[in-house]
Amino acid sequence: MCTFKWLFIPCLLCAASVQATSFVMTTDALVSLSMSATGGTSSSFKDDKIVLAAKADAASFIASQGEIRGVQLESAFEHIRRLRVDLHCTDEQLARAILVL
Repeated sequence: MCTFKWLFIPCLLCAASVQATSFVMTTDALVSLSMSATGGTSSSFKDDKIVLAAKADAASFIASQGEIRGVQLESAFEHIRRLRVDLHCTDEQLARAILVL
């Protein structure tokens, strides 16, 4: 039992590190989506109809661990990546950011 405990602790620490990294990357994506789509202050993705229409698809995507990819979500991914070519996020990170908007 003692050996198990020593193997278990590093696994927990590793999992916490992965979770923290994922959180930071998702937070970065959220901040980027909250900023203007054009780099100015005139518009924001939180007011973008294409992105907002993808919220339900984003929830399905996250819940299914990426198995369900709705048309509106795919459209939002394409739209975001076209407007923010500097944004380097995974589909999961973008979906999570869309959910928070």
